[in-house]
Amino acid sequence: MNLNEPTQENLAFIIDEMATMLQVVNRSIMDPEDYDLEKYDELKSLYDMLKQKGQLSVAETQAFVQELADNRIQKN
Repeated sequence: MNLNEPTQENLAFIIDEMATMLQVVNRSIMDPEDYDLEKYDELKSLYDMLKQKGQLSVAETQAFVQELADNRIQKN
């Protein structure tokens, strides 16, 4: 799998992986359908940072989750 390609499949993979790494309990906030493929590069950067960082502090985890929330598609 080449994660450098912005595809829906890759987007779903990185969102799911980040949810696992961040130990997100409420997976509904990590639904890949809530993220725009146009923001793939930003989300991929977050994924890469998370993979490189490994374990996060509570504050870092909250910051990552907030950044992901900021990248979600706004629904009315």
